[in-house]
Amino acid sequence: MVEKLLQSGLHWEKKEFRRYEFLKISGSTDTQIYFIEKGSVRIFMMDGDEERIIRFGYTGNMIVSLDSFLSGKPSDLYIQAIKKTTVHTASKKDFYTFVRSGEEPMAFWMATLEDLVQQQLEREKDLLINSPAERFDRVLKRSPQLFQEVPGKYIANYLRMSPETLSRLKKS
Repeated sequence: MVEKLLQSGLHWEKKEFRRYEFLKISGSTDTQIYFIEKGSVRIFMMDGDEERIIRFGYTGNMIVSLDSFLSGKPSDLYIQAIKKTTVHTASKKDFYTFVRSGEEPMAFWMATLEDLVQQQLEREKDLLINSPAERFDRVLKRSPQLFQEVPGKYIANYLRMSPETLSRLKKS
């Protein structure tokens, strides 16, 4: 459906981001939705001096700072390219006009939101599990592509463990 979305009447703007370049910074309002054509990004927030990665996006994913996109208010989240990344962006206004244009686009948006809620619930469960090995196993089963697309130091941060612990778990 995402490919259909790109070919729909919705206006998409193609943008390229260099490694470490920000798509969105903390304190800004996200009025864009992003489809990642190629590359990968991380979504994180700052906790004092520490980065806390909460989500990744890579080739074929739609991403957005959902709290800001839905509320129209600034978000604490950053979206940063992990490597050279090509995205297609659509404005919130254009996207919502498209979603309201028919049953199929509305069903797609509802399925996307349901999927995001399910992902968030799984993420919350992951954070409640004490064992690093269990967190690793859950994420590996759920998102094996993550380990191909994202450097280990970011995955370790996401899993709330040291890079050394992640390395040991990957070897075992």
